[in-house]
Amino acid sequence: MERRSFLKKASVGLAAGAIAAPAIAQTAPTVKWRLASSFPKSLDTIYGAAELVSKRVAAATNGKFQIQVFAGGEIVPGFQVLDAVKDGTVEIGHSASYYFVGKDPTFAIDCAIPFGLNSRQQTAWMMHGGGLELMREFFKEYNIYNMPCGNTGAQMGGWFRKEINTVADLKGLKMRIAGLAGNVLAKLGVIAQQIPGGDIYPALEKGTIDAAEWVGPYDDEKLGFNKVAKYYYYPAWWEGGPQLSMYVNHKQWDSLPKDYQAILEAACWEAHVDMQAKYDVKNPPALKRLIGGGTQLRPFSNAIMAACYKAANEFYEETAAKNAKFKKIYEPWKKFRDEEIQWFSIAEGRFDDFMQAAARAAQRAPAKKK
Repeated sequence: MERRSFLKKASVGLAAGAIAAPAIAQTAPTVKWRLASSFPKSLDTIYGAAELVSKRVAAATNGKFQIQVFAGGEIVPGFQVLDAVKDGTVEIGHSASYYFVGKDPTFAIDCAIPFGLNSRQQTAWMMHGGGLELMREFFKEYNIYNMPCGNTGAQMGGWFRKEINTVADLKGLKMRIAGLAGNVLAKLGVIAQQIPGGDIYPALEKGTIDAAEWVGPYDDEKLGFNKVAKYYYYPAWWEGGPQLSMYVNHKQWDSLPKDYQAILEAACWEAHVDMQAKYDVKNPPALKRLIGGGTQLRPFSNAIMAACYKAANEFYEETAAKNAKFKKIYEPWKKFRDEEIQWFSIAEGRFDDFMQAAARAAQRAPAKKK
């Protein structure tokens, strides 16, 4: 009797659960947002991060929360995404914050600044080093709730129509470069220009610019820069670990149910990790293809790197002296960076140095006869 009674009660409970689930789903509001990306659809890594967020959010809410992604230029130009979110033209946007240093150089610290953090250090700074709290306080003045949403890892130094062997070779060079790197290179005579990704190729082809940096082998190959510039330099000392960010209009963020907020943030963090993983897989074969096609790989000389490092530190001190917002974030950021460099130089640095040397030795060793 007890067994029959238990089964009867259990069946009633299951039936009630089957009814309750749809009823709960029906109470969830339908939300439809438009997302303005700063990037073209051809860049499946960077643009794709916003698409991944859209898919995850829709799947986790049974289609109740929908985010439609628009490429740069479809709603607003790529460099106007921040204003579009701030003003409520769109609810959400995906961009690189250093695009907006013209408004305030502080924006760059949310993405990357010259001789800054690598991708792991940037994520550590944002998640557990106090960076996210400081940046959210800053972004709130622009009516934006910001979330990390992607990182490319250390980027390449870009494509040059001629070799750059000395610091003097930089003087008068017209270069497409984003963020504060343009301010730093200007100290060495470079004429820096900000040009959206889709407009770089024609500018380089026509000679309007002499050099251009973008991301790395996989994306650069897609945009065809190797067809109009022969020399490929590394590293992008201005982008050791550039973070992409998702911007949400603060009013729209506050209006979201708490579970939708949690789902959106979780989706952004997934996209954050996914982007780095994609680049680490896709860059090596792309670089081999570029070199096989005639691209000349060149490292920036130590003399050039040292001159840029000196110019960068001078620029930071000058900026901090006249910009209280920059100083408030830069000073704890700098302390964090210096401590991270010391730590990475021990375990990580020694391991990486050995593995790279071992790989080079293996490549030089003659193949054993069978």
